[in-house]
Amino acid sequence: MTVNLYQTGVSGLLASQQQLATTGHNISNVNTEGYNRQRTEQDAMVGIQSGGNYIGSGTYIQDITRLYDQFSYKEQVMNQSNLSNADSLNAHFNQLDQVMATSGGAITSSLTQFYQSLNSVADNPNDIGLRSIVVNQAETLANSFNTLTDSFNSMTTAINGEISQIANNISEISVEIAKINENIMHSQSITSGQPNDLLDKRDQLINELSKYTRVTTVEDSNAVMTVMIGQGTTLVAGITPMTLEVVGGEPVTQKTELKLVSGKSSVAINGSQLGGSLAANFEFRDEHLTQTRNEIDRLAMAISSTLNDNQASGLDLNSLQGANLFTDINTTQLQQGRSLAHASNSTNIQTQVRIDDVSQLTTDEFEVRYDGTDFTLFNLTSGASENLGAAGTGTPAGTHTSATYGFSFIESGGASLQAGDKFTIIPTKDSAALMQATLKDGNAIAASSAVSVTPSINNVSDGNVNIVNVTDPVAARNFTSVANNGLLVDVYESTPGTYSYRVYNADPSIQPPTPPSVVGAITSGTFNVGDSAVIDMPPSPATAAFQLEITGQPTGQGALATEKFTINDAFGIGNGNNAVALAKTQELGVLNGSKETFSKSLGVSTSVVGSKASNAELVADSAQAMYTQAYNRNQSTSGVNLDEEAANLMKFQQAYQASSQVISVANTLFDTILAAVR
Repeated sequence: MTVNLYQTGVSGLLASQQQLATTGHNISNVNTEGYNRQRTEQDAMVGIQSGGNYIGSGTYIQDITRLYDQFSYKEQVMNQSNLSNADSLNAHFNQLDQVMATSGGAITSSLTQFYQSLNSVADNPNDIGLRSIVVNQAETLANSFNTLTDSFNSMTTAINGEISQIANNISEISVEIAKINENIMHSQSITSGQPNDLLDKRDQLINELSKYTRVTTVEDSNAVMTVMIGQGTTLVAGITPMTLEVVGGEPVTQKTELKLVSGKSSVAINGSQLGGSLAANFEFRDEHLTQTRNEIDRLAMAISSTLNDNQASGLDLNSLQGANLFTDINTTQLQQGRSLAHASNSTNIQTQVRIDDVSQLTTDEFEVRYDGTDFTLFNLTSGASENLGAAGTGTPAGTHTSATYGFSFIESGGASLQAGDKFTIIPTKDSAALMQATLKDGNAIAASSAVSVTPSINNVSDGNVNIVNVTDPVAARNFTSVANNGLLVDVYESTPGTYSYRVYNADPSIQPPTPPSVVGAITSGTFNVGDSAVIDMPPSPATAAFQLEITGQPTGQGALATEKFTINDAFGIGNGNNAVALAKTQELGVLNGSKETFSKSLGVSTSVVGSKASNAELVADSAQAMYTQAYNRNQSTSGVNLDEEAANLMKFQQAYQASSQVISVANTLFDTILAAVR
């Protein structure tokens, strides 16, 4: 009996000792990240039969378990991934918003000052100082675009660095989880107890991993975990870890991509579908930053093209055709840079993309695929497709013009094509980065128009004749004032609802015959009421130097009465008409189907970024609230409560002392028995 009492006391003492040790372990790890509170599971020993009764024989520690709720923990992991994704996007959008507010604001200011200087030249076209200011402001405007592009490049480089660092972190976590899986597997074979601290460490790694990517886990019967990321890509298979490797993008090397590596084999994975901060980096870089960059590139292209075209319509102080103000949008370098051949292509054929109409350009990216006969253009944003025709066709040969998007895909040389060859098309690529003010001499600003129209004082209708599309102002002057002594355009209503026009040499000694005769006319024709007539000068088969447009209803007084307009050489150092036309491009709808001015396009881009940044902040705040709730729910079960542990400490201390007293009583009884038998 004394021995049983002794053993009972010892079992209680040992049980209390383990309870105290577990409580102390909890208290010690109250601030340990990822620690789950542990609890000692105590049970009574089987009683000893004596005299028809079962006498209790003490207690034992059945197990030490961690208080772990897999559902609340998985909820925390999921919300951690969402929070990291939202926080990363929020940070990137804030940076982009600041860049657009500063560098974008600099473009707005530079554009305004450039047009102010153009207006000054339009008012005083012979002022050399004002012309120099235009040249300086053009250079400032180009530099503003270059600076904004540099900011985009810096952001891309930083994001690529983040992607690389995250990939390294994920790889390290993968290796660590595999090692812990192996240790857990070995510990399970040695003892039936759970290695709680190893499990905590593994869960902590999973929680850290969830910051970078969406995580799904599956445990087998031995508590060995398989870890999957994204939409089910296996990262850790038991004790076998996989790693992530960052490689250059295809075909855009700056758009780095991910590969999952196992041994000597690897497979490409879509980073934008992985979740967490990793997916946020891919999403921001490949969608939002690319979209904004393409919009700025398109704006730079539209400004350069519009101003260059208008400059080419006029004459400078030396009576020469106006040279480009900015870099030609169809330089060989820019055209070739817009078409990127895929590494999988079977040949090294050279291709390029020529911009035909900036008003039709979108910010989308495209892919041209060759099926062995035809080229097909695929819009990678909308999914729409367009057949560009067979290889080697077009005018000139090998030119495939899109009917929708304002550019042409050109086969410019190299080996023969093979079915399956692909080319990524970025129509706006590098337009802002390579934009330069190419005009350095203020005298070369084409402020003067080449020819002008003067209506007869006898005209009575609302009909009008305008000069449009001056492609060669020098040739326009020569045709008007050298080949002819001015041009005379007369228009009359030949039949009700139909107008006839004639163009003659305006030499006073040459009198045009009475309508409807066209004897001696340079050209003639008709148009219907409500329409207009556009006339090439000189007419075909010669190359047109400019065009005339007849609009309105030029009906004179009386039957077949003509409305007359005279066209003469207009060049002069005091002529600022073309400078006026240049200045008017500030209010001209050019982009998005000729609906947006330059300033409006930039304002839309800036406001869209601002709206996205505001929305990203709201999403991040919501994600933080959701994560906090999930974390608190998990901590309510698994977290260490110091008040509760302090109470347990006192309880187990008293139990320890009581068990010690039982042992002391057993010793006294044992000594009494020994004394009685001596």
